Amino acid sequence: MSNMIQFVANHDDLSTDKGFQFKFYCDKCHNGHMSRFQINKMGMATSLLNAAGSLFGGMFHDAGNAAYQMQRAVGGPAHDEALKSAVLEGKQFFKQCTRCGHWVCPDVCWNGKAGLCEDCAPDEHEELASQQAQAAREQIYTKTRAQDYTQDLDFIGRGSISQCKNCQAKLGPDQKFCPTCGTPNVTAQVKDKFCADCGTSVKADQKFCAGCGKQQ
Repeated sequence: MSNMIQFVANHDDLSTDKGFQFKFYCDKCHNGHMSRFQINKMGMATSLLNAAGSLFGGMFHDAGNAAYQMQRAVGGPAHDEALKSAVLEGKQFFKQCTRCGHWVCPDVCWNGKAGLCEDCAPDEHEELASQQAQAAREQIYTKTRAQDYTQDLDFIGRGSISQCKNCQAKLGPDQKFCPTCGTPNVTAQVKDKFCADCGTSVKADQKFCAGCGKQQ
């Protein structure tokens, strides 16, 4: 039974009382193959007897239990033989790396030139492309962080987020009225004015410029 030990780490047992079936996986990419279904004759007989027992009861039900006990007695060797056969069938779809012992699929995870799996001997072109992409990603990260994206922001004069005093909706700096409830936005309406002649700051209620006397 040494053949099945090679696949202990990378197979799923899908066997039922109806028969035996196994899935074998590549140790690297985890893709795989499913063995052909092998009928468990004793299990089929047990199912038939149990079905008869559920219909007629009594004698057939007892016979079903007896057959189930018999199936348990012979199920071990039958299962082992099915697994052994499935292993022989599945081995043709995998190659074993002599360096790490893993079983891998030959089309994707096997380096034919090196005679090893690609975990132990990566494909040169694939590895180069991967390292180039990783280096580009790291360079983008470094150069992006070196740029100043805040040079046009006013960190000292920036005010808090403006909200409508009536409904607390968010207001833009140029919105004179709340778009939700129509309440006037005092912050946007009260802005500094300047004299058109001399440029002196003029308050909203000033009728004449304090710098040159021009009527506003």
